Amino acid sequence: MKTNNQLLIINSKTLTIGTSIRPAHILVVALLFIVSMILVPLNVVAATADPTAVKWHPGHYYIIKGSSKNNATYLSQVYSELDATPALNGMMIRYFWNDLEKAKGVYDFSSIDKRLAELSARGKRLVIQVQTKSFNKRQVVPTYMKTAEYEGGEFYTTDYGSTEIRGRNIKLWNLQVRSRLIALFRAMGERYNSHPNFEGIGMIETALGQPIEPITNAQITGFYNNKIIVQQKMRQFFPNTMTIQEVNYPRPILASFVGSLKDIGTALSSPDLFIEEKGLNFEGTKYDPHKGVYNYYEDFSGLIPMVPTVMPKNYKNTKGDGSGYVPTVSQILAFARDKLNANYIFWTREAHYLQVLEVLNQSAQKTTDAGGLNPICPASYSSCVK
Repeated sequence: MKTNNQLLIINSKTLTIGTSIRPAHILVVALLFIVSMILVPLNVVAATADPTAVKWHPGHYYIIKGSSKNNATYLSQVYSELDATPALNGMMIRYFWNDLEKAKGVYDFSSIDKRLAELSARGKRLVIQVQTKSFNKRQVVPTYMKTAEYEGGEFYTTDYGSTEIRGRNIKLWNLQVRSRLIALFRAMGERYNSHPNFEGIGMIETALGQPIEPITNAQITGFYNNKIIVQQKMRQFFPNTMTIQEVNYPRPILASFVGSLKDIGTALSSPDLFIEEKGLNFEGTKYDPHKGVYNYYEDFSGLIPMVPTVMPKNYKNTKGDGSGYVPTVSQILAFARDKLNANYIFWTREAHYLQVLEVLNQSAQKTTDAGGLNPICPASYSSCVK
């Protein structure tokens, strides 16, 4: 890390002190000389420090309610819980793309700045997810992208078997859309990479959703290829900060896609932690060799950060369709820690948050490194800074 210290070097061989100089002046010169001798070694350390070292504070983090990220009353309660829970290192906040870019190249990071300052004052850290997919009718791209140049910027999604609009995703196969998303991360990297309490930056899940209007195989291929290119750029813009990609589906692309994340040095996340979900746990067979994403946590543990998330549905059932059982928070924690080799866990703060706090305040999480999770710096990082 660079230092802003300015050194005052005094050459004792050329400094002449006349008899008219008062003793106080001599004392000041002597003190400056001593200070310079102290600061020089610090400057040497800074000059030789690894410029690609990554901030590394593994453990447990909240995911707060996105609609309340600027609500003072809600945040006051969240901060009191963070203060009272040593195992909670900070929180993740999710912002839609159009929350952050109000016009082309015009960015509004004021909310992030405020939350980062508040967390820093408490010794806690901030992780940001940029959402480029919604699960309702909410627009996700900036309004200027609703033109032919960007193909409208986004497409509508629905549930399987339905034609009703249930969400939106971006047309990332479009090179202009990709370019503008890269520009957003460049601006964020310039602003936040060097901040010691800005812990991570990530993108939402890989699942495309069910498009209402058909899209071509070439567009699907372009979507995932461009997502990898965006992640490559993010590592360049955030050389000292963990970059994250949520991965769930489609299974046929995961070997190549997650392999690319490993090569880039991007943290592996998942948008859900369903203990018994077949598609996520699937180990592959000779008839269907495409493994579920949970298997890649074991494959790449120690190489890249493992950072699963716990969403509201995960507290309610071990399967997405509700056919499993209701897990305890301790069971969810054990699965993430032991099966997924988690370095970080992001816990959604919702109706079950009191049970989460109870577990995180147990001695196994409260008094151990990284809240009982794997604290080892991953091999994809040249070094880690705590």
